[in-house]
Amino acid sequence: MREKVILVCENCLSRNYTTYRNKQLNNKRLELKKYCPKCNEHTLHKETK
Repeated sequence: MREKVILVCENCLSRNYTTYRNKQLNNKRLELKKYCPKCNEHTLHKETK
């Protein structure tokens, strides 16, 4: 089962990306290094509820 999650930039807190993850795999929050258009650089993006 997959659930839709929203990724938020750690620097500017803008919601830039949506993705899917496996709900049963683990309970940790997803963290990816993605490009933030607002910051104009690659930053860490974390999953929100």
